[in-house]
Order: sequence, then C-alpha cells, then structure tokens
Amino acid sequence: MNSNQVKGAAKDIAGKVQQKVGEAIDSPEQQIKGVGKQIEGKVQKNVGNAQEAVDDATRDATRDVERDLDRNRNP
Repeated sequence: MNSNQVKGAAKDIAGKVQQKVGEAIDSPEQQIKGVGKQIEGKVQKNVGNAQEAVDDATRDATRDVERDLDRNRNP
C-alpha cells in the first residue's frame, strides 16, 4: 500500500463525514464540499492503485528477465 492509497482513502472518509455534517446542519455548501472531497479521495486512491500495479508489474518483469538471464548463463 502506498501513500496515495492511504491519503485517498482518508480523504474519501473525511468527505463522507463532511457531507453528513452538511446534511445534519442543512448546509448544501458543506454537502457539496464533502462530495467533492470524496471524489478527490477516490481519484487519489485510484492513482495509488495504478502506481501499485505498475510497481508490481515492473517487479515481476524484472524477476522474469533475471531468471531468463540466469538460465542462459547456466544452461
């Protein structure tokens, strides 16, 4: 898990809280800000997910290349 995943999840939760508080105090402005924060959080978390996927793919590809090189060196 990377920082964008963690920060995005936290921002999403904070946005949900802000939206609910806006509903409780009858503040459309706070509700909208809360929804906006949720969207930002989801986007940031998805960026983190993409980063994690790229890191995993790079790690797997590197491992595969190293294994193939070892096989070619030591037939």
